[in-house]
Amino acid sequence: MDTADSPTKTQAGEDENYILLCQAHDQFVNAEFDQCLELLQELETRGESSCPVLRHNRAVVTYHRSGCTQHAVLLKELEELTTDADAPGEGGLSLKQGAAGATVARYNRAVIYYHRHMYGTALEKLSPLVSRLEALEKSMSALVATLQLQLLLATNQLNRAEAFLEYLQFQLNLVGTAPTNNPTAEEAANASASSPPNNAVVAAPGGGSSAEGSPSVVGGSLQLLQWLTLVLNRKPLAITEDGSPEYAALKAQQYYIMKDFQMAAKQLMRINNECTQAGTVTPQLSTCIANNMGVIHLRVRHYAIAAEFFQNALNFDQQLARNLRKSSLQTMTSARSSEILYNLGVAMLHLRRPKEAFQCFLVPVKQFHSNPRLWLRMAEACIMEHEAKLAEEERQVQPGAASPSPSKPYVPQSAGVPEPTLEFAALCLRSALSLTLSHKASFHMTPIPPDDAEAPDPKDTTQDSWRQPQDNNFCNPSKPVSLESMDNMLAAIYAAHSFVSLRLDDHVTALEMAEELLACERLSDAHKLLGHMYAGEALMLMDKAAEARDHLDPTFVGTLNAFDLETRDWQLKSLDAAQNVMRYNLAVAMVLQKDLPQARTLLASLNHSLVGSKAMALRRFIDLMMAIITNPGTAPS
Repeated sequence: MDTADSPTKTQAGEDENYILLCQAHDQFVNAEFDQCLELLQELETRGESSCPVLRHNRAVVTYHRSGCTQHAVLLKELEELTTDADAPGEGGLSLKQGAAGATVARYNRAVIYYHRHMYGTALEKLSPLVSRLEALEKSMSALVATLQLQLLLATNQLNRAEAFLEYLQFQLNLVGTAPTNNPTAEEAANASASSPPNNAVVAAPGGGSSAEGSPSVVGGSLQLLQWLTLVLNRKPLAITEDGSPEYAALKAQQYYIMKDFQMAAKQLMRINNECTQAGTVTPQLSTCIANNMGVIHLRVRHYAIAAEFFQNALNFDQQLARNLRKSSLQTMTSARSSEILYNLGVAMLHLRRPKEAFQCFLVPVKQFHSNPRLWLRMAEACIMEHEAKLAEEERQVQPGAASPSPSKPYVPQSAGVPEPTLEFAALCLRSALSLTLSHKASFHMTPIPPDDAEAPDPKDTTQDSWRQPQDNNFCNPSKPVSLESMDNMLAAIYAAHSFVSLRLDDHVTALEMAEELLACERLSDAHKLLGHMYAGEALMLMDKAAEARDHLDPTFVGTLNAFDLETRDWQLKSLDAAQNVMRYNLAVAMVLQKDLPQARTLLASLNHSLVGSKAMALRRFIDLMMAIITNPGTAPS
C-alpha cells in the first residue's frame, strides 16, 4: 500500500497488504473482532503501523470489541490521528490513501460528539469535511451530508437545513425531489427501502476507512431527513408511510404542526399499538411516544394528562440512561431526560406545583443555560412558591384558624443558592434579561420584497450558499422564535423583574423595569396594566405619590381589551376587577398626599372581592385620621 510514510513499497507488497486489509474488513463485518485485530497486527508487522487507515481501523475495531462503550478512548485516538494529519508535511484533507484515515477520523469524531449531544462541537469538527463535500468520494460525501443535516436539525437551524438540502439536491444530486402530491409507485418503492439515520463508526478496506451505511441505507436516511426538514419548515409534503415507525412518526409531526392535534395523537397511538403487536417496542420508542403525547396534551391545556405522559416518558428514559458512562453511543443519543424534564416543569407550572416545577428545571438549565425562556420559567416557579407561602401564612393568621406550628428560624441564603426563593428569582431574571437583550440585538429579520418587485433570482446552490440563511434559534431545545414571541418574552421578563424587585424592597429597580416594560413595542394590554400599577407602587414606596398618580388613572383601564384580561391565568379576569384594583391603588396614593376626603369617596365605589378587605381596612384608617384631624385633642381608642 503506497502511503506517505512508505513511498518505496513494491506493487506486489501493496496488493498483498490490500488483500489483508479487505480480509480484516470482512472479519469486522462478521463481528469477528479478535481475528480482525490479528490481521491488522500482521499488517503492522509489515511496516504499516504509521498508516492513518490502519491506525483508525485498529482503534475502531478495539472500540467494537469492548462492546461499543469505550468511546472516550476511541475519541482520544481519533483526536491524535487528526492532529497528526494537520501537522506540517501531512496530507491534510487530501483524498490520497495517506490521509484517508484522517478524513474518516474527522467524520467519526463528529459522530461521537453528536451522540453525546454536543452538537455545536460536532458541527465545528465536521466543518472541514463539509467545506470539501464535493471533493469527497460519493459514499463518504453522503455520510457527511447526512450527519450535517442531522446536526442542523438538532440545533434548530431550520432555514439553514433547508438551504443545505437544496445544495445537496441541485449541486450534488444526493437527494431527489420530495413528493408534494400522491407519490408514484417508484417513489413509494424508494420510501419502503429507506431506514432511519445510523451513524455507528466502523472500519472499511481500500484506500480509506468509512462509517457504517451502504449507499442505499444512506439514501434512505437522507430521504427521511429531507422530509423531516420540509415538514419542520411547513412545506407541503405528501408523506407515504412504509410501515416503519419513523415515517409514521413523521406523519404525526406533520399533523401537529398543522394543529390537527387529534390526528397527531391517533397517529402516535397507532404506532404504539402496531409496534406492541409486532413485539418491536423499545424504550427509545416508548420515550418518544410518551413525550410527544404529553406535548400534544400540553398544547390543548390538558395539563394533568400531559404531566402524566411526561412522567411516563421520564421513566422510560431512565431505563436508557441508568448508566450512561457504560452505555453505547446509540443509547446515549436516545437519552432525552433534559428535554422531558423541561416539558414536565412547564406542565407543573400550569398545575400550580412550583416546587416540582423548579426541581424539573434545574436539570435542563445545565445544558440549555443560554435559553432565556428557561430562566424565566425558573423565576416564575420561585414567584409562585413565594406567593403560595404568603397565602398560607395569611390563612393561618385569620380569626378562627388553627394555631400555626412553630416555624424554624429564618436563615439568610445567598441569591446563588438554587432554591425557589425571590432572591434566586431575581438572579434568574437578570440572566433572562441579559440573554434576551443580546439575542434581540442579533435577531435576523427576513427581508420582505415589495409587491411591485421583480421575480426573484434563481437560488444560489454553490458550496457556501447554504450558510447564508440565519435562524433565530435562541431558545433551544424549543423551535426558533419569532420577533413577536421575543417581544412577548421580554415584556414578561420586565414585568416579573419589577414584581420581584417590589417584593424585595428594591424600589429603584422595580421602577426601572416597569418603565422599560411600558416602553416595549407591541405591548399587550395586560402588560400595560401591570407596567402602570408596578410603576405607581414603586413611586409611592419612594415617597413620590404625585408622580404615582399619573400611572394610576382609572380611565386608562376602560381603554383596555377585556379579552386580553380574561384569557390570562391570573386574578384580574375582567375590566371590573382591573378597575377596582387601579382605584384602590389610586386611593392609597391620595392618602399619602393627605387627600383623605377624595380617597374615602373613591373607596366607596369599590365593590370587587379582590380589594374588599383591603379597602375596608384603608377606609377605617382614613376615618381614624380624619377623626384626629377634626378633634386634635382626642386620642384614638
